[in-house]
Amino acid sequence: MSTTSLTRRTSLSAAIGLVLTLAVSACGNPSDGGTAEVQGASGTTTKINLGPDQNRVTTAKVDSIAAKVPEKIRQRGTLEIVDSSGSAAPLTFYATDNKTVIGVETDLAYLVADVLGLKPHVNTVSWENIFVGLDSAKYDVGFSNITVTEERKDKYDFATYRKDDLAFESKKGSGLKIAGPEDVAGKKVAVSSGTNQEKLLVEWSKENEKAGRKPVDIAYYQNASDTYLALQSGRIDLFLGPNPTAAYHAATTGKTEVVGTYSGAGASLQGLIAATTKKDSGLVEPLAAALNQIIDNGTYAQVLKRWGLTDEAVKRSEINPPGLPRTNK
Repeated sequence: MSTTSLTRRTSLSAAIGLVLTLAVSACGNPSDGGTAEVQGASGTTTKINLGPDQNRVTTAKVDSIAAKVPEKIRQRGTLEIVDSSGSAAPLTFYATDNKTVIGVETDLAYLVADVLGLKPHVNTVSWENIFVGLDSAKYDVGFSNITVTEERKDKYDFATYRKDDLAFESKKGSGLKIAGPEDVAGKKVAVSSGTNQEKLLVEWSKENEKAGRKPVDIAYYQNASDTYLALQSGRIDLFLGPNPTAAYHAATTGKTEVVGTYSGAGASLQGLIAATTKKDSGLVEPLAAALNQIIDNGTYAQVLKRWGLTDEAVKRSEINPPGLPRTNK
């Protein structure tokens, strides 16, 4: 078996764990303030709080780490966090009041702010404006399922905190199975613009053309609800997005299914999600130290567990590790 095949299979096996955790059964329970119950194959159930009163996991300030934060931010007293919300459960999405941003990304950002002794202030913007705001120093750090890529490392510093796996989602019962470029040849696949999953899909399409196969028919939609309507109506065959989002959606709606997974960094590298800050801002080291603090004290594991994402845990936060290659082959 080739190294590429082995890596793909390893990535698939790891991601299947999350799909099984989420996909066996799920239901909403608005009578107790809004929850989603997701039952795994083992019979254990993760009850996810969808209400605005999150009772978030908290942790103590660590003075030695807080002292490393750039003085301008310390004097301000807030950590300006930026994310891209919408309906990307369980990553970042709106609670049942349609205004409170919740999710695993938000919880982890709050924990990091705790360690740094700063008040978290979440700014919700469109995906592209995350980077515009980081570039202008309007925001300090992005917590929004941002993948480490070699191209992004030219402009940003990264402190990793979760594994990154992508998923192909189809209408339930489609019979599709996606393991590589040949399986999406000629298929109409929706993807969000400017994401690493778009980069992967573009590379796969080029690979198909070089091999004499049909290219991928790539489709772009403004929001997830439009994408899922297109999937249900048969206007698209597949949707490529973050694995946690796809698994959660499939579990809680029962209308779709995950038909293939892939590392967000390509065939030869495990993708990683990271806190993202402007390059040389002076913030990446305290961010990584804060993330390692919550990993060590157990609050990190508590947050991942409450969102059903234990399988995406990392052992340590790394600063600027190898990312998605400029050419994803």
